[in-house]
Amino acid sequence: MLHDQYVTVHNSQAFDCDESLLPDLERFRQAVLEAVAKGGRIAALSARPVNDGDSRIVAVVAFDAEGVLQVFSSPVAGEYPAIAADCPQAHWFERDLWEQRGIVPLGHPWLKPIRFSHACSRGEAADDPSPATCGVTDFFSMSGEEVHEVAVGPVHAGIIEPGHFRFQCQGESVYHLEISLGYQHRGIERAMLGGPAVRTIHYVETASGDTSIGHAMAYCRGVESLSGTHVSPRAQVIRGIALELERVANHVGDLGALAGDVGYLPTMSYCGRIRGDVLNMTAVLCGNRFGRGLVRPGGVAFDLDDEAVRQLTRRLKSAAKDTRVAVDLLWESPSVMARFDRTGALSPELCNEIGLVGPAARACGVPRDVRRDFPFGIFRFAQIPVSTWDSGDVFGRAYVRWLEIQRSLAFIQEQLDALPPGQILSPVGALAPNRFSVALTEGWRGEICHVLSTGPDGKFDWYKIFDPSFHNWFGLAMALRNQQISDFPLCNKSFNLSYCGHDL
Repeated sequence: MLHDQYVTVHNSQAFDCDESLLPDLERFRQAVLEAVAKGGRIAALSARPVNDGDSRIVAVVAFDAEGVLQVFSSPVAGEYPAIAADCPQAHWFERDLWEQRGIVPLGHPWLKPIRFSHACSRGEAADDPSPATCGVTDFFSMSGEEVHEVAVGPVHAGIIEPGHFRFQCQGESVYHLEISLGYQHRGIERAMLGGPAVRTIHYVETASGDTSIGHAMAYCRGVESLSGTHVSPRAQVIRGIALELERVANHVGDLGALAGDVGYLPTMSYCGRIRGDVLNMTAVLCGNRFGRGLVRPGGVAFDLDDEAVRQLTRRLKSAAKDTRVAVDLLWESPSVMARFDRTGALSPELCNEIGLVGPAARACGVPRDVRRDFPFGIFRFAQIPVSTWDSGDVFGRAYVRWLEIQRSLAFIQEQLDALPPGQILSPVGALAPNRFSVALTEGWRGEICHVLSTGPDGKFDWYKIFDPSFHNWFGLAMALRNQQISDFPLCNKSFNLSYCGHDL
């Protein structure tokens, strides 16, 4: 729906690219700020290339309570008045925009890259070609007695991905944490241009490897909206089962890892095994433990026969029983609760101010969940209760995971018991030219947002992905303030954000 040169749409509803165009950048900025002041939340903010070297800045504001998205855009050439100066939600987005597109948000409170990208290291995002201008060596600093810095990474022990954490401390207390990512230079968004092609779905499935189902669903729903493809009820149910299995597997793994971070080995050991059991259920669906090859435009590539349903039902009961035994040990251990309680706490006000999503938001008492607010697929007809807590700390983030495990397992069993008949894969036609779509999916970390548009030839001329980690890394930084530096591993694991999902 067109209103005063912006567009109001639902999740995965395609519209004409030019409908969201505002006449100038000041009107664009004011429109975004007004939308956020009315209860909106910035789900996407980036710049779409148009014509020869020109760009349009695009903002997607989500109104969770109303279940609608407002899309704003305006021509931009080199610079525009920063939104972050008056809206902290825009802070990370505008740094990404400057780093990736070289468009300067004038008046941004702390303009520096969020990734160590190739372009930034060459100084391509600034007039001065020195790396220092790009902020590569520009960190916050403090002075005073007992003030010191602790730098961690980007190379870490073991096999985790690269990321740099720089702590500003006085004694053992953390005053600020700066996070720098993007050492891998993956280029997935660039590889999407000119698609859909044979390899496009594989790029999406590996955008964040532990969220293959979530990202594949967002991509497929975007393609389906641009092509007018109908997905059968049976395929929607199988997609929903796969998405919730992905959620359960990762939440169980996180609870085990949180137990390990405080040295509580029984739950750590049990959950490590149970996570493998749940991943094996996904393999029953499609032969791959991470769900790769299952979700495809038009539906799913693998069906469930009666034997698979029986096998999944048996495994679900076993996983539910084993998980309860393992996780109850956490809540019954005073030493575990002493470490979880009031560690890395965030308030609901701060959660909304910086735009957290997923379990991190719901642990602050903010009931933000795409499955309810912007329902898609089977979730339009079968709702999962939103799991919240009100403490905003490590315990809250752990307990929300536990609630979601139980509700997801119950949902999966309900869908298996009522699996509708029908086909599983519908034919997909050509994508409509000069169209735009925003696809939201509730991955296990939170809101996944794919923003895509087609050119005159019906091929992708712009593709932007915002993994839930993009919203939440700054939340981790805020959670560390006034904490002991020794609490960082526990706080970090309670968010468990994606490095590779941020480096696209």
